Amino acid sequence: MSTTTYKGIEFLIIFILLPISFAIDYSIKLKMGIGLIGFLYVIYVLLKVEKKKIKIAPDLKCQIFWKQTILKLVIIGILTFLFVWLTDNKSLFNVLLNKPKLWLFILFVYSFFSVYPQEIIYRTFYFERYKELFKNETLFIFLNAIIFSLGHIFFRNSLVIILTFLGGLLFATTYVKTQSTILVSIEHAIYGSWLFTVGMGAMLGFPT
Repeated sequence: MSTTTYKGIEFLIIFILLPISFAIDYSIKLKMGIGLIGFLYVIYVLLKVEKKKIKIAPDLKCQIFWKQTILKLVIIGILTFLFVWLTDNKSLFNVLLNKPKLWLFILFVYSFFSVYPQEIIYRTFYFERYKELFKNETLFIFLNAIIFSLGHIFFRNSLVIILTFLGGLLFATTYVKTQSTILVSIEHAIYGSWLFTVGMGAMLGFPT
């Protein structure tokens, strides 16, 4: 399971073939079953083969992380607010204002049952499993953003593809800096929750 050939085939199946297959119309139950098996495989490889643990970054890195995350959130907040206001102002903070209980429920489910598993797969597993195959860190990060974007191809929405690519660049960079699944999950949850809150939930697959 540690040879270059095995890892290459593994990468192709997990990050290319499976996401593309999820964009094809077939049983949602089968898709969920395949996804669960894939996630359990990732956990097994991380814990038993790579001997990795979920790590929390040192306090110093946490301080830097929060400063950078807040700054990026302000920029993202301004840009996305203007985008929704100009393109679909009826959706601006719609769920927060009209369905606050649904808003809270979705944020909880999204953060713990969507974001965290995604970060284990696309950041922790990806960077720990394949780092020896790539000598160029910039290329490694760029490829991560591409496959993260590809992982959302089932939405069949070009804006989602663009946003997840940009998000992939941010999250991959954060993971490389902090080496922390927890911190990158927090960052992912903050930005994703904001997009849902500001009114972009419908286009990003959130129940509204």
